Amino acid sequence: MVRKLKSVGWVVTMLVLLTTSSSSSRGWWWWGNGAMGDEQPQQEECAIVKALISACSSFVMYGAPDPIPGSPCCVAMLSLSNVADSTDNRQNVCRCMMDLITTYNPNATSIATLPGFCGVSLGFIIDPNTDCEYIG
Repeated sequence: MVRKLKSVGWVVTMLVLLTTSSSSSRGWWWWGNGAMGDEQPQQEECAIVKALISACSSFVMYGAPDPIPGSPCCVAMLSLSNVADSTDNRQNVCRCMMDLITTYNPNATSIATLPGFCGVSLGFIIDPNTDCEYIG
């Protein structure tokens, strides 16, 4: 369990560093093979979103404990909020989140409540009916 927590902490730390130190005009999001305007986000990009959300896995799967600001889950949500720093990035994060909701449909409500618990905004509502193409 400690090893798993260290792994999640390492992933979150690396992602925070990547989101704050990128010199690319597009941000770190585009380090993969994706290009602006792709209909489907690249697997690498969604893997990052999934890695961040994995810090919230206990809440998503079991409904407890509630995430609180400063918890690993909320730190991950804050990092995800930092990733969603442009229209293209918000749309890609949205697509990845919609894929997660489709995959973990019984837990869609838990996934949708994460930003609110953590006091962050992703710039869109996490809902199965959200059309990511209309996110500004």
